[in-house]
Parts: sequence; structure tokens; C-alpha cells
Amino acid sequence: MCGIVGYLGNHEAAPILVDALKRLEYRGYDSAGIATVHGGRLERRRAVGKLVNLSDRLVHEPLAGKSGIGHTRWATHGAPSEVNAHPHYTGRVAVVHNGIIENFRALREELAAAGIATETDTDTETVALLTHHHMSQGKSPVEAAHAALDRLEGAFALAFLFDGEEDLMVAARKGSPLAIGHGEGEMYVGSDAIALAPLTDKITYLEEGDRAVLTRTSLEIRDHQGRLANRPTKTVALDATNVDKAGYKHFMAKEIAEQPAVIQNAITKYLDEAGTGLNWPETLPDFSQVDRLTMVACGTASYACFTAKYWFERIARLPVEVDIASEFRYREPPVTPRTAALFVSQSGETADTLAALRYVRDKADHVISVVNVPESSIARESDTALPIHAGVEVGVASTKAFTCQLTVLFLLALKAAHDRDQITTEQLQDHLATLRALPGQINDALTLSDALRDIAHDLSDASDVLFLGRGLMYPLALEGALKLKEISYIHAEAYASGELKHGPIALVDPTVPVVVMAPRDSLFDKTVSNMQEVIARSGRVILITDAQGRDEAAEDVWHSLALPTVPEVLTPILYAIPAQLLAYHTAIAKGTDVDQPRNLAKSVTVE
Repeated sequence: MCGIVGYLGNHEAAPILVDALKRLEYRGYDSAGIATVHGGRLERRRAVGKLVNLSDRLVHEPLAGKSGIGHTRWATHGAPSEVNAHPHYTGRVAVVHNGIIENFRALREELAAAGIATETDTDTETVALLTHHHMSQGKSPVEAAHAALDRLEGAFALAFLFDGEEDLMVAARKGSPLAIGHGEGEMYVGSDAIALAPLTDKITYLEEGDRAVLTRTSLEIRDHQGRLANRPTKTVALDATNVDKAGYKHFMAKEIAEQPAVIQNAITKYLDEAGTGLNWPETLPDFSQVDRLTMVACGTASYACFTAKYWFERIARLPVEVDIASEFRYREPPVTPRTAALFVSQSGETADTLAALRYVRDKADHVISVVNVPESSIARESDTALPIHAGVEVGVASTKAFTCQLTVLFLLALKAAHDRDQITTEQLQDHLATLRALPGQINDALTLSDALRDIAHDLSDASDVLFLGRGLMYPLALEGALKLKEISYIHAEAYASGELKHGPIALVDPTVPVVVMAPRDSLFDKTVSNMQEVIARSGRVILITDAQGRDEAAEDVWHSLALPTVPEVLTPILYAIPAQLLAYHTAIAKGTDVDQPRNLAKSVTVE
């Protein structure tokens, strides 16, 4: 959600800023802008829509200057428009902001009482006006920025640029991520390391409450109490920030195709050298000492948790509670002794999930996170962080991150089961052997893309779609429905198959396709019984099963698809593939924006 870049260096800032913003497009945005200082004068250019519109404007109205800030905006306060686009400035200070200033209305009233009027609908403008007001009272730019920051409530990442100051930038972070990049006589600011690659591989991550003062040759960071803070500078592997499409039409297509390789990588990272045992960080708890596991996440990650609940309870016999992060902390749930808390987030910066982690951090015996960004806030604030090793995921609709989350959670469930003496070492080895074979079976499933494209062509005319699944397939039905509505904008809902008769069956008619996810598992017969109820009411069924399931139940369905046969416990990972491809091809058929669907952001860093 939103993207921030900043540059102090020896080259023209505008092209560097625009190029960096392109690497942040995956976060989602509806307008963009940059500001630079040249000859002591602060100027800006903004445009609504894609970055190409800003690039076109810069051709006709170029911006000179070797220091600057840039932003891609995802609208919160105020509609997408040029006047609401960032940077916001007053003539003396320009500001870019990711997050929400919760007390901006009260601050606006104070500024109005001082005779200072607003021009936009945004909360961010208040930060620029407040800083300008403090500068007008004689404070230096740094002092004025800090005075403004002292008044802000909410979540934010901010970068300030000042009129007359070509070698100065102020950055601050509270609740939203921000990183500082180091070069030779150059300094950079970015929402994440992706924005700063390939400019530098030396990154300093600001901690919660940090404020930074940058020049081309220096960096001073103070913590939330104003004390000098020595944050470590880390070297980031540039190949981990590669955002090239590699010949694919869309990032989503590339990321779907990468799943056999990244899942194999995730498996390898958590196995011993022989491949027959698990290799975990020493900080992980002994699950024989855990009585309850609380799992918290948002969106697709919450469906990964829901799936893992089946694994932990069925294999490890460990009670699990799954919560949506945005509800968890406001419910103020009691956390009993011997409870472990597990948080799942692709970005590791999801605001609701991070807030839930902070609520439970001093209450749970151990906090574990499953993340794709090892240096993220959620990872750093956990007792143990488990990377999923999916690599950069650019498509807003999560694909490879979801299946890698599932893979790591399955491995963690096996550890819990072994710790709790629910499976023997031999049984553990058997599970690992079947898991090692899974990437090859996923590769086989990817060959069904053409068949799914044909099904999607017929599906694309629908206005509503239902997804059904039982057991481990119920969370996958939820995920399939989410994927479809995210990128094709078709209304889709998912239900546990057994709930069909408790209301949803009223929706069944020839115009509402019903996707049934039903491997030939222990619940297959019950799922097929529900499916027959749909067919009896002229419902059009798309059956996703395996070869045996199709032989037994596909006679009267509209479309059917046979996946490779895998052990029941691994079906969620495999069946994610057709759910993703069905959504992808439907979106292509409808001509929607696959990688950056409307109104959505990749990293949700505000509540």
C-alpha cells in the first residue's frame, strides 16, 4: 500500500525516483508524484493513474535536481486525483507518506485557527502544513519536522524534503516500514529493499518510532525516546529483489509457474542434509510444552492458517484457534498459559497482523511468525521467524507465497506432532518423503493450464460463482473464491459443502457456476452427495478432483479436471494450483488488470 522513495546523490534524481517507483508498483497505487530541490528551489510533478502518466508529464515538464522524494499513492483520505496525490508541499517543505494520520482533523482545526488553510482532502497535507508552520516560527527544518512528528497519531512512514536544502532529508517510521540505503556519496530511502535495488545492497531498516536525518554522507537515527540508535546495516541479496517478468505476460503467471521451484526451496531449507529429518531454528519451542496454538493472519494468509489448523489438530493433536488479525486484538481474547502464538504474513508488515502480534507478545509463551521477508517488522518482533523462501511476489493476488506458507506450516505441524509423540520418527520420514515428491506433482498440475483456460472462458460470463469443499478443501474453496473475485471482479463465495442445505443452495440455478473441490479422499462421497444436490437443481458444476474421482463422479458435471493423486494431507497445496489458474485465465478472458487489480494493494500497512 503506497510506496515511498527518496534520493540524495550526485545524479539527476527524477529518473532514479521514477525507476524506483516502478519497482513499487506491485504494492498498488492510483496516482504518483515526485519532488526535487534544484538551485535551492523545491518543485514537484504529479499525475493520476499509472506511472507512465507521470513519466509523460516529466518529458514535457522536466524536474532537475539531485535530491528528491517520490510516491505512489493508494487512496485512503480523498479520492484519486492530482490535487490529492503526493508529494504534498507548502513551498517550503514536501512530504510523502504511507499510512494514516488518525488525528489529522484535530490538527486541521488547529491550523485553521492559526489562519492556515488546507487545499486537499488528505491527512498527509496536514503533516506538510504543520512542518511549514513550525519553520515559520523559526525552527530549523529538522526541528520543524520533529515537532510535527511529535503531534502525529496513527501509522506512518514519512520522508521530508525542504526548500533551500539540497543535502538534507528527514525520514520517520511508526507502524509502516521504511528502509535507508547506503551508496558512495549517496543515500536512499525506500518502503522496502525492492525499491532500492539495484541502487544499493546496503540497507538499514528503521525500527518502530525511529527518526532519521540523512545527508549524502551521513545518517543519524534516533529512537522513539530521542536517543541515538545504532541500527545495523545489512547486505541484501540483489537476486532476492528481482522483479522481472522473465518473459511471462504477467507477474502472476510467472509466480504461478515458479511454485515447483520455490516450494522445493522451502522444503530443502527446513530439512537436514539427509533429507529425512527436520532442521529448525533452536529458538522454536518444544511443542510438547504447548497446550494451545493461536494463529493470526489476514486474507489469503488466514486461509493458510485455517488449512494448518486441520494439520495441527489432526496430526499433532494440538488445539488451534484461528483468528482474523483485524478482529483479534479488538476482541481482547484471553491468552492462557502454555499458549504459542503464530502469525502469518507475506510482507511481514501487515498492519493488523503486526498490531495483533504486539497485543499478544507479552501474553503468549512464544511468538512465531511465518513470513516472506526475514527483515520485516513482524519477523523482527517475533521470538522465532520462519521464512517461507518464496522470493519476491509482485502480483497483488498471492500465489507462490500462499503455497510456500502452506508448505512451511505443514512442516511445522510435523514438528509439533513429533514433539508431542503423535507420530514416530518413521512416520515423520514417510511424510517428508511424500512432501519431497510434491513439487513434481505440482509441475504436472501446471500442465493443465490450457484446460483451465477453456473452463475459464465459459466461467467468465458468470456474475456469481460458488465454491464448495469439505475438510481440507474448505479453506481452499475460500481461497479459490477470493482469487476469482480479486482479479476477475466476479462475485464469488465459498462454503463448506455440508452447509449447502443451510442456505446457499437457494442461490443455485443455471446461471451460477459451482466449483467443487473434491479429491478422492475420506470425505469424497459426502462432497459428491452435496454436488449431486446442485446438479439436481440445474446447477453447472466444475469438478476439480483426481483421476479416480473423475471416473466415479464426473458424468453429469459441466466441466471436470483431474489432478495428480497425492496423500490427503497434501491436497491443499496441490489444489491451490487450479484455483489460481482458474482465476488467472478468467481475468484474462474478462480483460481485467491481473497484477494490479482495482482498489487492492499488495502490502496492507494501514488498518
